[in-house]
Amino acid sequence: MVALETPACNFGQKAPDFDLPGVDGRNWNLQHCMGEKGLLVMFICNHCPYVKAIHERLIRDTLELKALGVKSVAIMSNDITEYPEDSFENMKRIAEQSNYSFPYLLDETQTVAKAYGAVCTPDFFGYNADYGLQYRGRLDASRKETAPADTIRDLFDAMKQVAQTGKGPARQIPSIGCSIKWGSGLNL
Repeated sequence: MVALETPACNFGQKAPDFDLPGVDGRNWNLQHCMGEKGLLVMFICNHCPYVKAIHERLIRDTLELKALGVKSVAIMSNDITEYPEDSFENMKRIAEQSNYSFPYLLDETQTVAKAYGAVCTPDFFGYNADYGLQYRGRLDASRKETAPADTIRDLFDAMKQVAQTGKGPARQIPSIGCSIKWGSGLNL
């Protein structure tokens, strides 16, 4: 397992479109996912200890953001041949067990992860209503272990600000996580 940090936010960069299958049986694109006030694009997977450490908080924060007009979408881009725990069937199981309030999509060709410049799981991209990037940071201070309950909610606070002003905070702390598991010949 290689741990990586996300690069700094490239403010205003437009969100790449996508057309990916969801665990709900339908295909989703960027416009289907966008909320009235913004969109949180999350690159996650089932097996990563960093994602597992924030899983419950991720569910809580996406629900609360939805109430503020910011919708969320999760994309799984790992090589499922080498990491069967991240298979589409397991994605369905996790989404159902956890009652995800957001689409969970499979990026089997890994082209969407490459288009976004995703490097790890979790990797968060927060967009305003104009599809401009405003946040590229961590959920909170959690690493492979869940941070204390009273920790600052970096992602939630940033996306709340985006919903209210259209702009993200100038200071952002990178997310850290397991490297995306690229298929043969796809390592970045």
